[in-house]
Amino acid sequence: MIDVPTGALGEPRPLEPGFTVVIPAVNEGESVGSVVRQIAATMEATGQPFEIIVVDDGSTDDTAQRARQAGATVLQHPQNQGYGAGLKTGISRAQFDRIIITDADGTYPIDRIPDLMAESDRFDMVVGARGGKFYRESAFKEPARLIFGALCSWVTGTPVPDVNSGLRVFRTSLARQYFHVISQGFSFTTTITLAALSNGYFVKYLPIDYHRRVGKSKVSLLRDVPRTTQIILQAVVYYNPIKLFLAFALASLALALLFWLGYAVTGSLALGVTAGLFTVSIVHFIALGLLADLIRVRHVPRAPTLTSQP
Repeated sequence: MIDVPTGALGEPRPLEPGFTVVIPAVNEGESVGSVVRQIAATMEATGQPFEIIVVDDGSTDDTAQRARQAGATVLQHPQNQGYGAGLKTGISRAQFDRIIITDADGTYPIDRIPDLMAESDRFDMVVGARGGKFYRESAFKEPARLIFGALCSWVTGTPVPDVNSGLRVFRTSLARQYFHVISQGFSFTTTITLAALSNGYFVKYLPIDYHRRVGKSKVSLLRDVPRTTQIILQAVVYYNPIKLFLAFALASLALALLFWLGYAVTGSLALGVTAGLFTVSIVHFIALGLLADLIRVRHVPRAPTLTSQP
């Protein structure tokens, strides 16, 4: 369970204007110190209040020591809990009203953080959309990215240039509001993107270059791709269920028409019965979609409504 810092009366501590940089890290002793120092220099140049939190997620090297030596506040998990769990721990301890997340492996351009910060007054989330030769990495990851991006765009009805970029700025309150549905693993960024876009928050994408990482990647295709697929499908049901059930209804309609055509041509009773079942299922899927959407409207948090000032 994640504990949010509280005041003397047990209420959540009020957030101050400024930026909390959260860096999840697992065995990143080679690079974390350099990344922290670069972030500190970049943030100091902006003149904005900030803090840097490194969450050591069960490292077996000197990640925590190097991060402290570089000037970061270090929070440690006694064992590995996952990328998203690390981010949640850091976000829950944040004292400022906006969060900046990045990685400890040197892949993200720290010098672009001020560009994202500059847009964070107007947008609830600002994402660095990755590009460049090091972003492609392998022939296996690119198809997965395209499929996940297409699914997320379909769910939200909004183009998503980079669904799981790990360099972004967002409101602390936005992330905490969706802790219960945001992934504990590498799909944290995917699920917070879906939560924001599906619930009326404003999200902007800025192109950035992606650099060669220091050390070995922690992402496993066999482990993380199936898990991400599961999470996206769960998100469809949670945030936009009517789209999923309408897709099933359209599939049933296509099959019903096919079997009705077969029945008309052959007169086969079996084809007629099957066509009737698919026809009935169309109504069932639409009804289930409407019911699920009603539940979503009642229980899923939405972005605050903006009201005009007199």
